[in-house]
Amino acid sequence: MQFLSSQQVAPFLSRRIFARNWRNASTLIAEKTKALGKKARRQNHKHRVRLGHAIKSNITGEKLSWFLGQIDEGRTEPLTPQELEDLIELYFTRFDEELEQINLKQSIGKHRANQHAARKDVITMTLEKERNEFRSGGLELMNLCDPLKLKTLREWDGSALSVQHLKLDLVSHNMLQRLKVEQSAKEEQAANSEQMET
Repeated sequence: MQFLSSQQVAPFLSRRIFARNWRNASTLIAEKTKALGKKARRQNHKHRVRLGHAIKSNITGEKLSWFLGQIDEGRTEPLTPQELEDLIELYFTRFDEELEQINLKQSIGKHRANQHAARKDVITMTLEKERNEFRSGGLELMNLCDPLKLKTLREWDGSALSVQHLKLDLVSHNMLQRLKVEQSAKEEQAANSEQMET
């Protein structure tokens, strides 16, 4: 039996060790690459979620500031349900002037028929969505028939960052009708109690 010398064994072993280490190294590189990709996807998702919250806060802040601008500054008592309903209907007409301008521009020339069509579509879709929300589940808004909520809205600094600290309600057509019935019942009770006292 003939034995191999150390010089003959060394190249064979070094190739085996190199191959084993190369496989481990390539597996390690693949795992690190996978982990980096996962981290990048997670960061991207967090950024998109954060951006979505910022956009929603901005839209809600604009809506609340519009309603705040429509209420008299000296007013201290809350709105009646009818006043709030009228204010919401006025809110739905806030784009009427812009829609008239777009229609006017489109009617002027042949080549301008599609000018501002995207903006017009966005406006009509937004108004349709808001009207459907008001008629069904409710608009996300502060109930201005509540004196505490009106006071809170007056004290609001107007920034989109602090919108998340405001308690919003779903104000719907049905809710306002219910409040009207309750208000008329209270007025009738007050009138009846005054008649009984006299």
